[in-house]
Amino acid sequence: MIIAVDAAGGDHYPKNPVLGALAAIKEFERLTILLVGPKKLVQNELSKHSFDQDRIQVVDSPEIVEMTDSASAALKQKPNSSIAKGISMHKQGQCHGFVSAGNTGALLAASMFILGKLEGISRPTIATYYPSLEGFRLIIDAGANLEIKPDMALQFALMGQVYAKEIMGIEQPRVGLLNVGEEEGKGTELLKEIYGALKQIPSFIGNVEGRDILIPKADIFITDGYIGNVVLKLGESLPGILKILVGQQLQQSTGTPEMMSFVQQILTESLAPFDYERVGGLPFLGVNGTSVVGHGGSSPTAIKNMIKVAMDCVEHSINDKIIASIN
Repeated sequence: MIIAVDAAGGDHYPKNPVLGALAAIKEFERLTILLVGPKKLVQNELSKHSFDQDRIQVVDSPEIVEMTDSASAALKQKPNSSIAKGISMHKQGQCHGFVSAGNTGALLAASMFILGKLEGISRPTIATYYPSLEGFRLIIDAGANLEIKPDMALQFALMGQVYAKEIMGIEQPRVGLLNVGEEEGKGTELLKEIYGALKQIPSFIGNVEGRDILIPKADIFITDGYIGNVVLKLGESLPGILKILVGQQLQQSTGTPEMMSFVQQILTESLAPFDYERVGGLPFLGVNGTSVVGHGGSSPTAIKNMIKVAMDCVEHSINDKIIASIN
């Protein structure tokens, strides 16, 4: 399998993409990596390591999409960027998928413009993993579509069910609509219409509230990208905040150093599910290809896991199964 990796994306390029790619080819024997980025920059980083040169190739793309670039400007003004080049190579069949920790908006725009949408899909979406007492669950949309319509919400749920079953191993994923109350009549008129659309799904459990996410009451939480992204960023802040609060209490504690060390260890292990490195990234569901986006601060481990997500999507024929579920 051939996966293209954005070597000029994220906050720590080219080091972390290169290290992540090296870790990936070491772990996955069937994998070949195309590192897409400024050739000299990437080769200089690769020269610091020993590796099987038959399994990593560098594809020159001299332009870099910065995290601050707008999506439209990135595509129009930087046609030779790693994102545009990598997605184009995927479109042309030169690789099975593309992964990036770079500009999410630019990657989504390139994926939609170059790859197009799957048959029957009105709008692609991005889901995000969210930790719960029973393992990771999905929130859809997580920022790609700030406003959604009932037909979009229905498709998001169906695509999410395919992903949850095939990749996450959840046999019968439950779908819940994130709302301000559990009763069917709750929320805005739009939310009531979305509720009506989601009732077509046998495993739809109705409205769920924010307090139900971590339990979890559902396996897929449907919302618009505005709310979804706020919930995502709130979750990302929890580990750091809790560590500060616990640290402050430990400083005031009269406990022994051994006791405080034990508490810190328990806290670290308890917050491990919130670590994005374990997931790596998620694909844009609904695009006609495999385009995976990760956190801008992705570590080498996160990049490696992002590559695995792309491989899993290809091996499980996610797009074929999404088309079958929609049509």
